[in-house]
This record gives sequence, structure tokens and C-alpha cells, in this order.
Amino acid sequence: MQTVLVSGGGVAGSALAFWLRRHGFAPTVVERAAAPRRGGQAVDVRGVALDVLDRMGLLERARAVRTRMRGMSVLDADGTEVHRSTEYALSSGRLDGDDVELMRDDLVGLLHGAARDGVEYRFGDAIGALEETDRGVRVGFASGEVREYDLVVGADGLHSGVRRLAFGPEEGFRLHLGQYLSVFTAGNFLDLEDWQLWLRDGEVGFAAMSVPGNHELRVAFGFGSGPLDGDHRDTGWLRGLVVERIGGLRWSGAPRLAEAARQAPDFFCDAMAQIRMDRWSRGRVTLLGDAGYCASPLSGQGTSLALAGAYVLADALRAADGDHAAAFAAYEARMRPFAELNQALATEVPGAPAPEESVARAKNALSLDGPR
Repeated sequence: MQTVLVSGGGVAGSALAFWLRRHGFAPTVVERAAAPRRGGQAVDVRGVALDVLDRMGLLERARAVRTRMRGMSVLDADGTEVHRSTEYALSSGRLDGDDVELMRDDLVGLLHGAARDGVEYRFGDAIGALEETDRGVRVGFASGEVREYDLVVGADGLHSGVRRLAFGPEEGFRLHLGQYLSVFTAGNFLDLEDWQLWLRDGEVGFAAMSVPGNHELRVAFGFGSGPLDGDHRDTGWLRGLVVERIGGLRWSGAPRLAEAARQAPDFFCDAMAQIRMDRWSRGRVTLLGDAGYCASPLSGQGTSLALAGAYVLADALRAADGDHAAAFAAYEARMRPFAELNQALATEVPGAPAPEESVARAKNALSLDGPR
């Protein structure tokens, strides 16, 4: 039985662990956080990713906790409503469509619940060193333990530590998209009921949407900027930047929004960027999801790429019967065209939603049952 270490316990990592266990592998998931991460924006499961959830037996459970938005309002910089719709929402598209929008932490909870039986989870730890041997990969953990695995998969996001150890510095693969995005939880001081607000003031703007039950808001606040010279893990520095920029809004609710950002326990902020690589595998190490082909939240397809990639990688490993080189090559051959189409959604019309025909083509460009 091949052992596989998966770095990252989010959408991609937990989905991969589920499929690896089903195909007879022995997966271990290492996650830096002390438990499955809470917070995060609403995410969309679309196209082929819906089939992945269905094959996992999770599709109806995902639909049960979907956001069920009634519509949205678009405000000008002063907070005056200039547009509203009860047919579509900017976060998810048509409200009567087949796509499923749900909160990221709800999806991670579903995936972790499905994967954890028979899968070793190492919370509160991370990979600190990788050394490939004749028989596998010797892994040094941040905790000090050293273990050997047959294969290692980096499913650890835009700032992947596995990618850095196996391929080199992030700067060689990152394409900055000219924006930063912060996501945090706030009390429902706007009294939204299954509704979302969008406001833009020059290069700064935000979306606020109520979560199921309407007891709180998830806020996605963005601002235009070139790459900032700072540590992406320095939450205090990033929080200060976001609070300052919120304070510059003309909207009357800015002080309460700034206070919510200042107090939020789940505060997150990072650059909008993509990862572009000539190859996703080296030796016994490969990359999955944002670690290898981040499309950025601007694409609306990051979650679907993670779910589809996990399925395709696990299926390729199953079919290769122990030949990891053949498996990794098959995985990349199937996933790369799909990943590139979805990355184009964030770059072909910068600053505007991608055309509907491009979205439809991208989200359905992969078949789970083999190349089309």
C-alpha cells in the first residue's frame, strides 16, 4: 500500500485524501492550522466539480447548506443603490442555475468529515524539509519528526511550502493581478437577509453578504495595488492596511466596517495572483490546486479546480499501478488544459466579469471519465 503525504487540509487536500483512501492508498494530511480552518468567503462549485461532489456522496449535503441568496444591490461610492437584481448575484451568477454556492468553511467541514475515517491528520504541523531517496521521500516536519512516504502532494495553496522546497522560490511562478483581497466575518450590522451588497469607490470596494441564518456577514474587501513589500503571514500589518483603506471610503458605514476588520478573529488578506508553472511534478512530489495552478478568486473557479484536480490525480495514481511518473504525467495532461482555461477567466477581461460563454466553456472543459 503506497503512502502519500498531503500538505494542506483544505478543499484540495481533504478531497484528495478521500479519493486516495478509496483507491487503496494510505494518505496522511498535514495541516499547519490546529483544526479545519474556519471563515473564508462564499465559494462556488460548478460544472465537473458538481460531479465530483456527487461521486463523493456529498452533493445533496452541499446543497442543503448553500447560501440561497435572494439577490443583490450595487451601491455607488456614497452608498446610494444604483442597481439591484433578484435574478443573479455577482458572487455566484444566476440564482436559478445549477451551480452551488456555499461558505468555504461549510465545504471544508463536509470534506473533512468524509475523509477523516482511515486518514491520518496531523494538525498544527507543517513540512519543513524534503529529501528524495531511492525508496521515497524523507520528510522533516516542523515539529521535529522525520518520516518517509512514497509520494508527497503539495495542496497547500498560493504560498505553497512544498512548491518552494521542490521547485524553488515562489517569485518564479507567481503572476500578480494588481489587487489584494481581504475576507473577514462581521456582525450583521447591515440587517441583510439572504442578500448581498456591492460597493466600489475608485480602486477600493467590497461585497458584504449574509451567511445562512443571517446572523453574520462575510465581507470581501478589495483594493488595487502592485505587489506589497511585506510578509504575507503578518496579519497585523495586513489588518492595518485594510483598516486604513476602509477608512478612506465615503460610505457612511465605513467606520463600522473598519471596526469589524479590526476585531475579526478570522481576518485574511492576500494578493490576487496566479501560479504559472511549466510542470507540476518533480520526482515523487506533485502539486494540486492553488499550489500548482492557482487561478485566483477573480476566476470564480478555484474551488472547482481543487475538487476536479483531486479526483483526476487520485484516479491517475490508481490507474498507474505504482508508477508515479506515469501517474503524474497523466494527471497533468488531463488537468492542464482545464486549468489554463480557468486561469484565463481572471485575465482575459481584467477588472470585469468574464463573458458567460468563456465561463461555460471553462467550467465544462474536463470529463471525469477521461479525455474528450
